[in-house]
Amino acid sequence: MIDLDGIAMIWLRDLLRFFRERSQLLGSVSRPVLWLLILGTGLGAALRPGVHGTSAAAGESYTQFIFPGIIGMSLIFASIQSAISIIWDREFGFLKEVLVAPVSRTSVAVGKALSGATLAVVQGAITLVFAPIVGVKFAVFSALTLVPVMFLIGFALTGVGILIAARMTSFEGFGTISNFLVMPMYFLSGAIFPPVHLPEWLYILVRVNPMSYGVDALRATLLHRHYFPLPFDFGFLAAFAALMVAIGVIAFTRPE
Repeated sequence: MIDLDGIAMIWLRDLLRFFRERSQLLGSVSRPVLWLLILGTGLGAALRPGVHGTSAAAGESYTQFIFPGIIGMSLIFASIQSAISIIWDREFGFLKEVLVAPVSRTSVAVGKALSGATLAVVQGAITLVFAPIVGVKFAVFSALTLVPVMFLIGFALTGVGILIAARMTSFEGFGTISNFLVMPMYFLSGAIFPPVHLPEWLYILVRVNPMSYGVDALRATLLHRHYFPLPFDFGFLAAFAALMVAIGVIAFTRPE
């Protein structure tokens, strides 16, 4: 019960801190708007409809095609960046106070993973508000189906963030390593181009990227099209989430 209370405390504290910082809320809204306007409009005008199956086959615009990928971008930034609070807490002594409390380090790491996944769902839901603007229509059931998908993606990627932050002592180092991972994971996820008709070496990178299956599951829910079997999408995400959180917990619980 003490560990469960510790998990709940960490989860609630991170949520309260997020909603009290207006800059994070502003970033949650402005980032997808900028990407939809610039990337969707710019590339949509440059690409011919239907090239490599992006539009014509499903009767959708390029902006509609990349919309699930924009949600994925919100998830990946929100979840990995949520782990930076570990460095913040270590810098100002809060983490030391938590670690000497009668709760296990595992509960602290799990609380961070749950809060990161929850924040990812919140920011993904904010992005979802723009769906009618770009012409993406979905039923209420589809929106409810998106929640577990977004939570699973957020939980997995927060585990990656915890793994990075566990041994980092500076915000600069965390930012460098996380950006080194975030951008390749995003661009190789099929978010901005379909994962078909690719060179063999690029297709291999797409297939080993866990974010590819997250974006594919989001696209299947919103646009009813996917490139990989949906059971494989969910299975790969679940396995990756369990692996990353487990490794993150081990790295976090190792004595400093």
